[in-house]
Amino acid sequence: MTVSTFSSSFHLACLFLLLFFGLQSCQQSIEVELPEAPDLYVLDGKIFSGEPPLVFVGKAQGYFDAVDASSIAQSFLPDAEVVMTIGEEVFPLVPLCTGDLTGVLLEEAANLLSLPAELLAALNLCVYTSFDENAVGQIGKDHFLDVTINDQSLSASTFIPQPVPLDSVWWVTPGTQDSLGVIYAAMQDPPVSGDSYRWFAQRLNIRPEWDPMAGAVKDPDYVAPLGSVFDDAFFNGLEFEFSVFRGAAAGSTAWDDDFSQSPEAGFFKLGDTVAVRLCSTDRAVFQALRSYENLILSQGSPFALPANMTSNVDGGIGLWAGYGIAQDTVICTE
Repeated sequence: MTVSTFSSSFHLACLFLLLFFGLQSCQQSIEVELPEAPDLYVLDGKIFSGEPPLVFVGKAQGYFDAVDASSIAQSFLPDAEVVMTIGEEVFPLVPLCTGDLTGVLLEEAANLLSLPAELLAALNLCVYTSFDENAVGQIGKDHFLDVTINDQSLSASTFIPQPVPLDSVWWVTPGTQDSLGVIYAAMQDPPVSGDSYRWFAQRLNIRPEWDPMAGAVKDPDYVAPLGSVFDDAFFNGLEFEFSVFRGAAAGSTAWDDDFSQSPEAGFFKLGDTVAVRLCSTDRAVFQALRSYENLILSQGSPFALPANMTSNVDGGIGLWAGYGIAQDTVICTE
């Protein structure tokens, strides 16, 4: 290598080093201060025909807020004023908090919410309800909900339609499954378009001795599977037959609800006794539930259309849902 060539290479290397350090010195640490957002309150309530209301009142958390047991507990608010109105009757709803429950009542609440009793007592989740025997869902009537929390007002209404009875319900084992199956049902849709429905099911069997949860009811409450909501857009006024898989309660720790481990997940089993409900809903409830299920089914896919869950709550977000019950029972036998 000649002296001139070495000198050129040396100058070129120095130039790259100066450029590198120059770019490094141009980097700056950027901090973005997010503006303070007003509190956003959430309602999650339901009322079935002939049953009392269950209403959760909470506060939405920030996107970057930590999520732990403490933050969850603080999201459920026990100091709201909640009133339900049906026609001319006004029913104040009172908070029932898990922190006040002990013994059998706490265990029943834990089974209902699919959470350990110790965690439930520590979280102190509060639900608003009424012990007035007249404060139950009434078919053919509007149910108004008014909530006041920290000087903010929220309101919602839901209508409970006339339920549509199930013509028949039966259990079928598909494919090569010999003891696991799905439930089929047949119904006659009314001739008026726009009818909306939601399906629920509850296994009533007691778990056997070999089961890790021996002695407990398989499903402490009615469970709506993913895809539980539908309308009569394609079968208005016709007899309609459909099939449903078994759903898993939110937060369930049962081994047969684990889709990654158990072949029984999603299926009803030979010998199960299943109470089923075909519930009629109003249009606003249907649209909210369908938007929620679509968000779950999209799984955050970048190809899915961006959307938010539809709400029927004024002054906040959430869902106040009324259901007209048509109920039946299926025994899973060959």
